[in-house]
Amino acid sequence: MAEKWIQKAIKKPGALRAQLGVKGSKPIPAKKLASAAQKPGKLGQRARLAQTLKKLGTK
Repeated sequence: MAEKWIQKAIKKPGALRAQLGVKGSKPIPAKKLASAAQKPGKLGQRARLAQTLKKLGTK
């Protein structure tokens, strides 16, 4: 069985959503996520990770 490594990689779930100011019931818009990925620091890191994980989920 595959180990659930990605859950361990995300230390603070919901932090990106809180930083972007998106409500919990709505998905984060792709345009907002793309602009956040260009920023430096933790916000940019979290946004880039979210983009990568989004690619992993679709087949």
